[in-house]
Amino acid sequence: MKRILIALAVLLTVQIADAQVKSPADAKKAVETAVAATENPKKAVKPATWIKLANAYMDAYNAPMGNGWVGANKQELTFLMGNEKPTSTQSVTLAGESYTKETYSTMNYYFNANQQLAIIEVTAPVYDDALDRALSAYLEAEKVDAKGSKTKDIDAGIKNISAKYVEQGMNSYMFGDLAKASQCFEKAVTASESAPTPSVDTMAVYNAGFTAWMTKDYNRAEPFFKKCLDLGYVEDGEVYAKLADIYSNLDRKSEAKTILEDGFKAFPQNQSIIIGLINYYIESGDQPDELFALLDVAKKNEPNNASLYYVEGDIHNKLGHKEEAIAAYLKSNEINPDYEFGLIGIGILYYNEALELQEKASTEFDQAKYDAIMVEFEAALKNAIEPFEKAFNITKDNDIKVSIAEYLKNIYYRFRDNGPEYQEGYQKYSSIVENGL
Repeated sequence: MKRILIALAVLLTVQIADAQVKSPADAKKAVETAVAATENPKKAVKPATWIKLANAYMDAYNAPMGNGWVGANKQELTFLMGNEKPTSTQSVTLAGESYTKETYSTMNYYFNANQQLAIIEVTAPVYDDALDRALSAYLEAEKVDAKGSKTKDIDAGIKNISAKYVEQGMNSYMFGDLAKASQCFEKAVTASESAPTPSVDTMAVYNAGFTAWMTKDYNRAEPFFKKCLDLGYVEDGEVYAKLADIYSNLDRKSEAKTILEDGFKAFPQNQSIIIGLINYYIESGDQPDELFALLDVAKKNEPNNASLYYVEGDIHNKLGHKEEAIAAYLKSNEINPDYEFGLIGIGILYYNEALELQEKASTEFDQAKYDAIMVEFEAALKNAIEPFEKAFNITKDNDIKVSIAEYLKNIYYRFRDNGPEYQEGYQKYSSIVENGL
């Protein structure tokens, strides 16, 4: 969920703070008047008539939101809203983040930890499909605008609608309605492509696919991710991995393999692609020779790329090839002595080996066998110390240092009674974990 974390951006809807917002009742009356104008044969052939209707629907869309706008702070809204007070206030959690929810007659306002309005949720819309109706009106305006005199206004209006659909999609995502979010993002794509000067909102295409994929609606998600590939919008290779997962779940294994291999050629360091390929070879029973062949090509193209050897080590590690994994991890550090990840890989390999031995020992009732396993367990833990400490000294990233310190704290704690050096090690790394650097 790194992108998603993924992969879904925070969109700010900017409104002019002192703009007069129509009341829902006035907005509805304006729509009814504008609709009546379009039913007049003489007026219906004028693009301005349809633009006025589109604008009326947009006013109706905005009316229930009150005077607030995303990004406004509490102080600004207190001044603008005057005597309008929330009927209730409560703390809520959305997508793992804490918000203060204020309830009003037609909307809910959600304020983030910085007391800024982050989400506006309309609870009493004038029209449930105001954006759809506004888009239809703009398209009708374009149809009757034979001279193209209103092209600029129509184009701006439709692109504004597309942005509103994206905002709706983001809100639906935050509220956990992923199916609705996908539909909103799709509408954003359709709108932007319908404008007089059409454009493709690649992020909306990706988000439509991503939210559909999250709901396991694979048939819906597939065309969006394929479109992303056609547009070259691949999110550092994640689109390949998602599309392969879709093919796998639709029992189209050969297509999954092909798309993963294509992705690996372009993004050999993408962990989602690597894991997908490894899972394919494990499930299919095929030998992973092709995977290593692809990696060899990448290494020939970039012989001094230490991360490629780290990837090779990671693949061997996941396939259970311990010695080959260690050799590749060491090679990555040999190529670039400042590259810490190969050393971290070795440390984690030994640490995980120790955990497996500990689990094995917990189910062994023969004392002699138990003692033998525990000897191996302690040896694996001690083997992890050197690569972890080398990585700790190499890395310049304090967050990585703290993560390594967590491993070392646990290891030294195990041996703290075996000598002063272990007690000192435990105290050192325990302090770093608790207090940072």
